[in-house]
Amino acid sequence: MTNSTRIAGLLGPTLIALTITEWMNLGVFIEAMGPSYAPHVYLNGTLLFVAGLAIVRAHNLWTSSWPVLITLVGWFAVFAGLGRMAAPMTAQMAGESPTFLYASLVTLLAIGIVLSFKGYVRVEG
Repeated sequence: MTNSTRIAGLLGPTLIALTITEWMNLGVFIEAMGPSYAPHVYLNGTLLFVAGLAIVRAHNLWTSSWPVLITLVGWFAVFAGLGRMAAPMTAQMAGESPTFLYASLVTLLAIGIVLSFKGYVRVEG
């Protein structure tokens, strides 16, 4: 099993669980919006930054095949986390857009499905 397969096996189901549970609880997030929510956005950014940095440190692989998806998720997490840490209110306002929110969730779910498939399905050949 390659490093890419191991990380895909961890990251794929995590993204699937994250997107499904966020979608199920959108009302909770919408009700919590406001200036008092900014510290939560900052904390989320910190965790996202650390997770992205861990992925990039373990898997900064630029190829023309599926493992590059792991690297892209890592770099996205680094920059998204840094953005949430630097400007939590701006990040919160971006998340209030239904189009942005649903597009983000669908994209993360699709990436999670692809990575789960790559992490758990054996291809004979």
